[in-house]
Amino acid sequence: MQYRTIAHHTVSAVGLGAMPLSIEHRPDETRAIATIHAALDAGVTLIDTADSYHWHADETGHNELLIARALARYGGDTSHVLVATKGGRGRPGDGSWTITGTPAHLKQAAEASAKRLGVDAIGLYQLHKPDPTVPWAESVGALRELLDTGTIRAAGISNVTTDQIRQAHQILGHGLVSVQNQYSPAVRDSEPELRLSEQLGLAFLPWSPLGGISRSSLDGPSGATSIGTAFHRIAAERGASPQQIALAWLLARSPALIPVPGASRPASITDSARAAELTLDTQELADLEDALSG
Repeated sequence: MQYRTIAHHTVSAVGLGAMPLSIEHRPDETRAIATIHAALDAGVTLIDTADSYHWHADETGHNELLIARALARYGGDTSHVLVATKGGRGRPGDGSWTITGTPAHLKQAAEASAKRLGVDAIGLYQLHKPDPTVPWAESVGALRELLDTGTIRAAGISNVTTDQIRQAHQILGHGLVSVQNQYSPAVRDSEPELRLSEQLGLAFLPWSPLGGISRSSLDGPSGATSIGTAFHRIAAERGASPQQIALAWLLARSPALIPVPGASRPASITDSARAAELTLDTQELADLEDALSG
């Protein structure tokens, strides 16, 4: 396993996106916990979650509670595992997602997340999405308060623009350690945000990093998956999976980038974790770039 840094915290170069373990079409708890344990066995030390990763309206924090149970039942040391959670979104239970970025909500949500995770302070707490009805500085100011009170150790922001990153950095200073936007072979709109994160020394955690190669949990069971791409060709040549090639490509994009692919089966995260052992050569990277640009 390769390692990267989020502020002063060393984490595995590939993390686990735990959302598929709690939303629609989720596995039963036995398989869900086995998936988290498989991630730990593979050397994964970053787990990404959110209080809104649940299915039904009355189960806020389902994913956080699941992760806490899985860590407690794991036979090995988990003190080095960074659980990054998020607040500011909700799920009414009808499949939709809401946004609430008021300072009062974010502070209450962070305290509730810490309780569910069973920690005195959350290792990394991320504002899930800007609320268009709340001034950005007010939402980010809530993160500042959470840092100052010790409820969270580090702050991140998600689904943001370069201007929002700059403003958050001014408010949070060294307390801001990460940005989480959608980024994948199929979606590279956040290239400016990735490069700004590099400049500011922030980790960049792409969500849905396998877009174009694998279905996202947000797509549902009928979502389309590309086949026969350059990623598939290089995978066949390397004796690897297309998902591994996509993750290795992402890792080569930037030293700031730490993908957190979702998984709902032990085999999936075990496969993804192996991408950290792959290094694509110059020609392979050029071939992939040509294919994506064509």
